[in-house]
Amino acid sequence: MMDLILWRHAEAQDPQGSQEDLERPLTQRGEKQAARMAAWLDRQLPDGLRVLASPARRTEQTARVLGRKVKLRAELLPGGSPEELLELVQWPRARGAVLVVGHQPLLGQTAARLLGMQEADCAIRKGAVWWLRYRQRQDVAQTVLLAVQSPEFL
Repeated sequence: MMDLILWRHAEAQDPQGSQEDLERPLTQRGEKQAARMAAWLDRQLPDGLRVLASPARRTEQTARVLGRKVKLRAELLPGGSPEELLELVQWPRARGAVLVVGHQPLLGQTAARLLGMQEADCAIRKGAVWWLRYRQRQDVAQTVLLAVQSPEFL
């Protein structure tokens, strides 16, 4: 069994002047979103969790609020592919849980692929979490959507 938890970064500032997209920090609202979601996640997450995040400033800030060790991975930057993300987390071969903090449309495309939807059909809101599980049931492989949580409802 493997859990893949997809967490979209919280609300970030609009680019300021010549600021690079990857340098955009969270807004005050985004900091609150990240804190609310981190508190919820902290109560749910299993021991031994791996946390991977895009090295963009807004995703790193979102992930760090959780207070766990975070590995920054370039495969999770904007423009990445679901194939790269799934290979990075070793879906569905790995055991345990992996939390990925990243961007749209990559997270939504990955969730859609795992749930058998069209890639354009799945949009993940800023600061929200989608929790998926791979399991074998009577020799049938299944991807189960365990939870969808948005910081606005916490």
